[in-house]
Amino acid sequence: MSYRIPDDPLEASAEDLAVMAEQLGRPMRGVVGVAARCVCGRPVVVRTAPRLPSGEPFPTTYYLTHPRACYAASALEQEHVMKEMQERLSSDDELAAAYKAAHESYLADREELGVVPEIAGISAGGMPTRVKCLHALMGHALARPGVNPIGEEALVLAGPLWSRERCSC
Repeated sequence: MSYRIPDDPLEASAEDLAVMAEQLGRPMRGVVGVAARCVCGRPVVVRTAPRLPSGEPFPTTYYLTHPRACYAASALEQEHVMKEMQERLSSDDELAAAYKAAHESYLADREELGVVPEIAGISAGGMPTRVKCLHALMGHALARPGVNPIGEEALVLAGPLWSRERCSC
């Protein structure tokens, strides 16, 4: 199957929605765009509205859709790397400050899409004080390279299983 990259790489085409639904095994809800793509052009990270069409608040603006990227995040979580990251976050003031800035960036990105009072101040992945979900943190790092230090570190650790530099679609 050939894949067409939209003129605007952040646009979510009907083809993108079908690919993401296949990747996740369910229909997509509240999609406002593709936040990151594989080198082949297929979606890796979806950008979602802060309120779903059903009216439900949805704090997770960015999340992984690519099966290999999701697998890599899950494998890292099973290896308990989050515990080590959390310990460093508690003892490294510079890392904690950068992670807090990532949290604030995430909130600003979401507020561009709408303000939802029920989730005000809540970002994703445990930010700004915990390391909770590498799927969300890696998604944020792919959507906004250089902003999320924990997400970037997880992407490096995921390298043997999945890398943004090579296609594994």
